Amino acid sequence: MRFPARPVVATAAILSTLALAACSTGTEADEADGALVLYSGRSEDLVQPLIDQFEAASGIDVEVRYAGTTELAALLQEEGDATPADVFFSQDAGALGAVARAGLLAELPEGVTSAVEPGLTSTDGTWVGVTGRARVFVVDSQQVGVDEAPSTIHDLTDPSWAGQVGIAPTNASFQSFVTALRVLEGEDAAQRWLEDMIANDVQLYSNNTAILEAAQAGEIQVGLINHYYWYRLEAELGAEGMRAQLVFPAAGDPGSIVNVTGAGILAGAQDDPDALAFVEYLVSEDGQQYFVDATYEYPLVPGIAAPEGLPAVAELTNPDLDLSDLDTLAETTALLAEVGLL
Repeated sequence: MRFPARPVVATAAILSTLALAACSTGTEADEADGALVLYSGRSEDLVQPLIDQFEAASGIDVEVRYAGTTELAALLQEEGDATPADVFFSQDAGALGAVARAGLLAELPEGVTSAVEPGLTSTDGTWVGVTGRARVFVVDSQQVGVDEAPSTIHDLTDPSWAGQVGIAPTNASFQSFVTALRVLEGEDAAQRWLEDMIANDVQLYSNNTAILEAAQAGEIQVGLINHYYWYRLEAELGAEGMRAQLVFPAAGDPGSIVNVTGAGILAGAQDDPDALAFVEYLVSEDGQQYFVDATYEYPLVPGIAAPEGLPAVAELTNPDLDLSDLDTLAETTALLAEVGLL
């Protein structure tokens, strides 16, 4: 089994490291000058062009602090009311739910929350969904035929897949998937699936990109990733260069979920017009089109077409899963640590 370095989730050591990293991305003088402070769990290469676009359109300066979504959610809960953050831009709904449950997010105006269809945003108005990302299997098409590909996550515990499946347990999207599994099938079933995967010599990677690259190189036969990583690589290599191919899990399977990225305004910035302007921009036509064109994610605002070739988001959404129920992130990371994946 390939093990990455093990993080210690939500400890004082991580929080201190994040605080130092935050200082390295900006200065106290920047904050004193009134820049909008954004905590982004979305990576710089994905969203900095969008932030630049917003700054040019609005004239608002944005100071961004990048880190993992899980770590930023923990940092926000540690900082509490003293946080310098104005907006939290999260990679997944679970982290937003955890921060909201801690009472740290302001209620957004109805005009913002109603821009996104119900089921793809918060139920209490504390955060708004921005983009959708489908969980999928990526398979090495040279080793796995269409009729041989798994259709559910439970197929992956079969001995025929021993040593051939890749996951990224430190990744926020994987953690949200495990949370969904806990919600849909129960704690015992989620733990049993994780333990069965470990017993089946699951291969561990640091992120979705590494899993996709492993499938592309034939190192593994199957991986669990978000759909848009494949589309980004396909845009770079061309369809003929893609040895790795996508397989969508069966509808209703715990592996077939559409998680969302999203944003919320911190309670201390409730009346900050710049914070509201940024969140509004994320669900504007320009903001949504950026994600379609640049990151191949699903737009969540009606009237904006999804990237070509993707199934309709309604075909993938699990009707038994309320994204607001993904807020038990701490319980998921505790479970992953208990079974030895963190």
